[in-house]
Amino acid sequence: MANEQSAEQPETQRDVREEPGEEQGETGATEAPEGAAGGEQGAAGDDPQAEIERLRAELEQAEARADENWQRVLRTEAEKDNIRKRAQKDIDSARKQAVEKMANELLGVRDSLELGVDAAQQDDADIAKVREGTELTLRMLTQAMEKFSIVEIDPLGEKFNPDFHQAMSMQEVEGYESNTVYQVMQKGYCLEDRLLRPALVMVAK
Repeated sequence: MANEQSAEQPETQRDVREEPGEEQGETGATEAPEGAAGGEQGAAGDDPQAEIERLRAELEQAEARADENWQRVLRTEAEKDNIRKRAQKDIDSARKQAVEKMANELLGVRDSLELGVDAAQQDDADIAKVREGTELTLRMLTQAMEKFSIVEIDPLGEKFNPDFHQAMSMQEVEGYESNTVYQVMQKGYCLEDRLLRPALVMVAK
């Protein structure tokens, strides 16, 4: 009996000694996934840096596009400014040309007027010739004005038109209907369809 108990005890002790080994094996087995998790954490630790680099690249691209758009805006504004300057230059040039043409037409009228004044100052001045010269000068002036679409407003006998006439007074006049111009104090003028000066008139009532 004693021998059998002593024989069983070593087996029990051996079993006890073997159990910690098994536990250690299990512990080692459980520690392995923790090592794998540590590797995943290490890999995850690299992702923020990669994200930063990606964002930095996108920022640089956005800045490049913004700079390109800004340069395009500057070029567009410069072109618009050049167009405005060219248009203003063309307008000024056209205005100067128009004034130059009118001035050339008026020079002939002035020359004719000077000749008429000189003729009228002569001791033996012929009134008929002076009058003829004055009428010729007036025709020259009328032709010059017509070239530049300056139209005379002479509304004698016409219905009063407040758009082109300015009434000086109204009174009853025999032979004229009511609201009719019976006398023109000063002629008016239009430049094409634009009123330069209204005609000063007397209106019948």
